[in-house]
Amino acid sequence: MKANVGTIDRALRVSVGLILVLLAALGYIGMWGWIGVVPIATGLFRFCPLYPLLGISTCPAPKEDLHFHEKQK
Repeated sequence: MKANVGTIDRALRVSVGLILVLLAALGYIGMWGWIGVVPIATGLFRFCPLYPLLGISTCPAPKEDLHFHEKQK
């Protein structure tokens, strides 16, 4: 499983998920609020199973190894 959830995306997922779960636990919203567990899990694991299907990744592109390119010259 390669990480595909970036830092900002991760923070938003966990925040929104916690708010939904908290509101459901306190009875302010219905049972559907427990769906907040999904964004919490995807934020914690830094992997969203829907992203590869859609060709999306919010992780920054990996930096190239400069030493590798210098050795090839």
